[in-house]
Amino acid sequence: MLSYLCLNWIFLVLFTGPTVSELVVTGKVGQDITVPCHYSVRDRNSITSMCWGRDRCPSSKCSRPIIWTDGWRVTEQHSNRYQLRGDLHRGDVSLTIVDAREADSGIYCCRVELPGWFNDLLLNKKVLIMKARISTASPHTYTSEQTSAPGSTSEPSFTVTRTWPSVSASEAPQTASAPCSGTSDCLDVSANLQNTSVSLPSQQPPEHRLYIGIGSCAALLLILILALFLT
Repeated sequence: MLSYLCLNWIFLVLFTGPTVSELVVTGKVGQDITVPCHYSVRDRNSITSMCWGRDRCPSSKCSRPIIWTDGWRVTEQHSNRYQLRGDLHRGDVSLTIVDAREADSGIYCCRVELPGWFNDLLLNKKVLIMKARISTASPHTYTSEQTSAPGSTSEPSFTVTRTWPSVSASEAPQTASAPCSGTSDCLDVSANLQNTSVSLPSQQPPEHRLYIGIGSCAALLLILILALFLT
């Protein structure tokens, strides 16, 4: 009877295995992610070996191991991106993933080898690495329109437009001639130009008028001379 009970206890332990807890750790790409794992250290004799591995904790050791420690120092390391930065002598065996990537997402096993049969501390940690969100704001000009609600009384719709600040008149480059400010000014300028173009041919220089006077005097003298001959 006693042997039967012992066999049942052994089978129960073999098939059920040690108790395993599972937690979720989240982080972002490019950050250093720390996956916590601790065990109790009462004295120097309590310091023990442990390992970290990918996938869930198997019945012994670690599957796909990435880092090992004997409790005092790191004995094996799959990559420099996996580090134990905690105080090992106090049971802090938390795993730090340096420069996390999306491929680092998955299940990690922390296995602390404690004395006794089927007495190891097993912790399954689910790590989820997400991309960092980047928000960009557009500096372009935008227009917002506001209209009155249907059925409401008469408030006209208006438009508000935001633009970049304009250059002041004192900062603007000077030109040879300024454009006319309005339609009436432009019409006055064009009329003045037409009057000037028409009156220019009627104006005669002083030399031309002098020649006309001399010619008239000569004609009068010629007429007087002819009259003397006839008389």
